[in-house]
Amino acid sequence: MSCRDTQEGGLRPVDLARAAGVSPQQIRNYADAGILPPAPRSPTGYRRFDAGHRQALLAYRALVRGHGSGPARAVMRAVHAGEVARALALIDAGHALLHDQRGALRTTGEALEAVAEGAPTAPALPRSRLRIGEVAAHLGIRTSALRVWEAAGLLTPSRDPGTHYRSYLPADVRDARIVHMLRQSHYLLPQIRPVLDDLRRSGGVGALRTALAQREAALDLRARAMLEGAAHLYRYLSDTSPPAPEGASSEPASRGPYSADGAPEASAQ
Repeated sequence: MSCRDTQEGGLRPVDLARAAGVSPQQIRNYADAGILPPAPRSPTGYRRFDAGHRQALLAYRALVRGHGSGPARAVMRAVHAGEVARALALIDAGHALLHDQRGALRTTGEALEAVAEGAPTAPALPRSRLRIGEVAAHLGIRTSALRVWEAAGLLTPSRDPGTHYRSYLPADVRDARIVHMLRQSHYLLPQIRPVLDDLRRSGGVGALRTALAQREAALDLRARAMLEGAAHLYRYLSDTSPPAPEGASSEPASRGPYSADGAPEASAQ
């Protein structure tokens, strides 16, 4: 029995709204956007929802927590268009992006520690004072970014007494590089301030390590949310997809050079 046969009386938009913690109007918006499967209309013109719509709604809301609203919407639309393979590819892309972000965070952390501690592997700092255009060129960023960071209190370059141009010391360039690297890892400006304050005050990287640990924890939470979203989507697909043809195997057609547990198999030669 499919999940749609379990609700003979049907569900109202308000019933779905309560299940997901959204408004009834949002349920109508989801239906119009293709996030929910098509709903038949009653003789009076009202949509008739059922348990299948509720399951699609919960799957979408779970996917949003892990992948964001845009990718989650694309996944559900693909499912309802009969393009399950495309939906699964979108899920794979989300996991691949998370994997890349973990790798980038690890690389950023290592580079930031090297810059903060002045390790030999860190990029060489300029020996003399630089103007804002020279710092921007040195870091590969725009001068407008340096001005925004200064306005936020992250950078405090001095001013040339004669020209009043900004003048960046080597320590200022180091701070700008740290801000740039943290911004590339999606840190907000208020999150960067404690890192620089700790570095300037004690010369240590305690706040930097804390910030990186917090970012890693956020990625862990997102990974868990992705797993939850995948579980909801799997249940929805299992209840709404047609059964596999008789004789079809659930095993992959070929594992190539790998055994059942993923280990390389010995050569037959």
